[in-house]
Amino acid sequence: MTSVRITKTVVDAAKPAARDQFLWDDRQRGFGVKVTSSGSKVFIYQYRMGGRGSKVRRYTIGKHGNFTVEQARKQADALALAVANGTDPQQAKISGRARAIDLAFSGYVERFREGCLEREWPATHRQAYNLLVQRVVPTLGDTPLPNITRKDIRTVLEPLLVMPGTASLLFAVLRRLFSWAVECEDIERSPIEGMRPPPKPASRDRVLSDREIALVWQAAEELRYPFGPIVQLLILTGARREEVAAMDWAELDRAALSWALPAGRSKNGQRAENTLSGAAAAVLDGIAARGGLDGGWPRSGFVFSTTGATSVSGYSKAKRRLDEIIASKVEADGLPMPEPWRLHDLRRTLATGLQRLGVRLEVTEAVLNHVSGSRSGIVGIYQRHDWADEKRAAVQAWADHVERLLTGAEKTNVVQLEARP
Repeated sequence: MTSVRITKTVVDAAKPAARDQFLWDDRQRGFGVKVTSSGSKVFIYQYRMGGRGSKVRRYTIGKHGNFTVEQARKQADALALAVANGTDPQQAKISGRARAIDLAFSGYVERFREGCLEREWPATHRQAYNLLVQRVVPTLGDTPLPNITRKDIRTVLEPLLVMPGTASLLFAVLRRLFSWAVECEDIERSPIEGMRPPPKPASRDRVLSDREIALVWQAAEELRYPFGPIVQLLILTGARREEVAAMDWAELDRAALSWALPAGRSKNGQRAENTLSGAAAAVLDGIAARGGLDGGWPRSGFVFSTTGATSVSGYSKAKRRLDEIIASKVEADGLPMPEPWRLHDLRRTLATGLQRLGVRLEVTEAVLNHVSGSRSGIVGIYQRHDWADEKRAAVQAWADHVERLLTGAEKTNVVQLEARP
């Protein structure tokens, strides 16, 4: 066995032979260089776990060029210390590789969805999962969770700062992912810990005018199934986008004109007994007719699906198409283009419209399944009236208002309900 003081000069001068050659350091026991027959030079560390009779093991530190002699020597010192403490570097390396595979970010996202998101965020887990897949996985890829740094998180978030709502939501999703990883003892600390969240989006107050409501409805008719009817139901019910898009026929009752939204699909985690207007029922009748049913609704299955197995997604593309249809309509009529709007603005538009129609605030909040204001605190505990009759009258009055906008019969913008005490 050749022993020399391993230096850069010695390693550079080493020549390949017919068989692998080994140079061992005369100062650090076990530290050496393997020179292969092809001329490759690799730093190694040789050791035994036990006495003289135990098996000799070799640990590859890395290639000369990727490691300097000084770096390789420090690594050998660390490996020698591990062996002295009873740790087998080779087994630790294998375990580390397996752990890196298990904790690769792209794969961990799937574990997070099944183990946390679907349970804790039932109403919005699809949106959160899609954000991770579309906005984070392309950047972090298979980086192991323990190796992800604050700088990596900033790299992900910075391009989204022009979209405050998306950036804020993604930060919340990532914060929960890493805190869940800590709970599962997959990492010791979250890289987000101590980070300042992105600025919250400015509070929106966009309410569509009567003219805009009519434009959106008519454009939705051209958009057709599945997104056209979704938009129309958003106008008529004021429900959240995910609630309508994932609607199941099993939740609907044609005879009672009701929609029982399960707690697991409701943002506030509370079951909601929604009432449907005649116009909303007509939209659903049209969808049922596509499946060959006349005058009845299926017993189960997604109302909106292109596969039959999952509810729809791809709202951004559909919204762009909707805006294009609206633009073509206003251009043809020589009318001014509406201000930018979002699908969620339809919910605010219904709430504002019900107030204009004279609907009580408590009823409006009940229609929206919104637990705040008049339905929160001590009132929410002791006030158990479900407002069923009032909700039915309110959604029908709103549907009548929308119909008048479409037929041109609406001139005043306001149709008062009968005064209530």
